[in-house]
Parts: sequence; structure tokens; C-alpha cells
Amino acid sequence: MSARELSRAEVMQRLSSANLSQQEAARLLRLSVRQVKRLWRAYRRDGARGLVSRRRGRPSNNRLKPEFVAQVVGLVKRCYPDFGPTLAREKLAERHGLHLGLETLRQLMIANGLWTSRKQRKIIVHTLRQRRACLGELIQIDGSPHTWFEDRGPRCTLLVFVDDATSQLMHLQFVTSESTAAYFAATKAYLLRYGKPLAFYSDRFSVFRVSDHGIPNGKTQFARALAELDIELICAQSPQAKGRVERANQTLQDRLIKELRLAEIDDLKEANAFLPQFMTDYNHRFAKAPLSPHNMHRPLSPADNLNRCLTLMSQRTVSKNLTVQYNNATFQLLKPLRRLRYATVQIRESRTGTITIEHQGSRLPFTMTPVARQPVLDRKAITEHVAKPRTTYKPPANHPWRIAGVSKLRQKYPGEAFT
Repeated sequence: MSARELSRAEVMQRLSSANLSQQEAARLLRLSVRQVKRLWRAYRRDGARGLVSRRRGRPSNNRLKPEFVAQVVGLVKRCYPDFGPTLAREKLAERHGLHLGLETLRQLMIANGLWTSRKQRKIIVHTLRQRRACLGELIQIDGSPHTWFEDRGPRCTLLVFVDDATSQLMHLQFVTSESTAAYFAATKAYLLRYGKPLAFYSDRFSVFRVSDHGIPNGKTQFARALAELDIELICAQSPQAKGRVERANQTLQDRLIKELRLAEIDDLKEANAFLPQFMTDYNHRFAKAPLSPHNMHRPLSPADNLNRCLTLMSQRTVSKNLTVQYNNATFQLLKPLRRLRYATVQIRESRTGTITIEHQGSRLPFTMTPVARQPVLDRKAITEHVAKPRTTYKPPANHPWRIAGVSKLRQKYPGEAFT
């Protein structure tokens, strides 16, 4: 019996012992006197069992038909497996004409494992990663696009280099956008000042990682340059993994913006000149001492040619005529060696546009011939060309197609006149 039925049984017992009238029982149970009389008759006939609802254990008369439920669940599994109950209910009504209550659909999706509430979803716990012990052992890098000059200047990106062992700002640089060329310039400035760290730690941005899984062992230009310099590149699987630089970005987006406002700086050139002063004050306030005093930065060797490594590199195959195609231009090699035919060469393009061609570590002399490009039509010329009406061809009366058609009609309808 339920709690309500137990309370009714207690009132009926008091009613049977004449300690309570039917009017008082109606007030206690918040029922009408007529309903109390009905309960009293059932109690006298069957006892407390007569107060138990006869609908208990029976299916509801308003329940959904099993065929309808199977149809709804099948549609959600097939067409809307990642939809929430609200959106799935709207699409079932709009596209399939199936109308049912939101809570009903929610319970159906929960019962069939198609949806889980936020409270029941698995919470991802990111374990704490200990800092590296030495300075230069791991450098976290990231780009932070933001309105750094507020409404005084254009929106730009701040490239941030943070040491994992000390949380020290190693290098800051304002650039127009987060690109390979910008990271090349910032990395060159970093290496010239500190030397080569053991590893850079970045996110999975396209500058650092090839997103096309169909390319085996594919490397971006930045990853290839670091490999030539013997610097490891590690791509984090989540933002929480590179929390040092993420938290530094939050602090910079608060403090640096206000410092730039107080200094009345509104362009990239003045901001980059102001950054060393800001870095000194920031590191004095927030940098931590490393666990080990050893500096893991390695000095640049004569073989580490930054101007050569930090450039765009592409591989091309030399033709039979000792020519190479690159960037809408033909390069004729001036070294008449037959072994260069069908050989693979490296074409490197610097930030200033200087191009060099190398084969097995040695440079090859060449001359460049630009390829003639077809003129590009403007929008009006293309629209006029496409919108030009086509002329409809009308065959003459003596065309073989007409003669064949007329002869077939004469055979089918003899005696009729056709032209």
C-alpha cells in the first residue's frame, strides 16, 4: 500500500470504531463526503485491501502503442543519434509528422541509451602534470588573437612563449595573424637570444600539425624546420595539457591590455618595442624558481643555419630538360649534369621571397622564367559571358531528320498529306 492508502486505512479504522464522523473523515482526507462513503463501503466489504487502487500493476490506457514507440526510436537512432530530446522532438514533428511529449521522448531516449543528462555524463578528470625540472626543457607556445589595442587599433595576435619549469615569459611578439611566417620570425628571435630548447609544446593548430590523416608521416613547414634544428615538437591533446601558456594568456589579456592603454600604444611596432619592459616586470612578479638550476638550452652550432631552416621548403622533380616548376614559374638549372634529370630537389623560399634550389645539400644555379598566365576576367565580364542567350538551331525543311520523320508518317497514315 502507498502512504496515501495507509492514511486512508487509518481513518477508516477510526471511522469503524465510531471515533470519527464521515464529515470529519472527509476533512482529514480532503475528499468529498460521497467519496468517503464509497471508501467506507469498500473497507467494510474487503477490509484494507479494498482501499488499494485496482489500476496498480496494469498498463495505462494512455500508453503509446509499441509500434509507434519502435518507429520513434528507430528514427532517432538512424537520423538523429546526436540530437537532444528537444531538437529531436521538433524534427520528428516537422519532417515525419510524429507528435509526442518532450518528457516522453526524453525517457525513451534514456531507456534506449540515446541520450544522457549532463549530471550523468562522465566527467573527464585531467590529472596534474608536474613541471619540468630545468629551464629550456619544455617551452609552451601559443597564439592569442584578441583586441589588444581595444578600439584604438586593429585586432591582432600575440605569440607567447612560456617556459614550463618556471612559468617565465620567454618571448612575446605581436603579429597580424597566427601564420607559419609569423612563427618562423618569432622562433628565430627566440633561438638567437636563448639557444635551442629540448622541445616546443603547442596545440593542434594547422601550423604545427597536419590535420589530413591520409598523409603518412606528414609534417608542416614549422615541424619540418624544428626537426632540421633537432628540436622536438609536441602537440597537446587538450587545452588543459598546456595550461601554463593558457593561464598566461588570461593574465596577459587583463594586464597587458591595461598597460598598453596607459602607455597610449595603438600599433604593432610600438607594442613590440614595449614588450621587453613588460616581460621583465611580469617575470619579476610571477616567475617561479626551477627545481634544477641547470639550463637545458643548447647553443646554436655552425650547422644550424636559421635563414635556411626557417623557410618554406617544397620538393620538386627535375624534368628531362633540367627544369623545375614552382609558384607559376619555370626554373632552368644551369648545371648541365645528366644525373640531375628526374632527381628530387628542394626549393626554399624565404620570407623576403628569395628562392634557392638545393640537391643533396649543395645549391644549384638557375635562371627563372615566369609562366604566362591567362587573364582573369572580372565579375562583370563573366556575368556577361554566362548571361549571353544561346541561339536555337532550327533545321531546314530538307533536313534528313525531317525527311525521315515525314516518310515514317506517310507509311503509318497512307493517303494523308504531310509537309
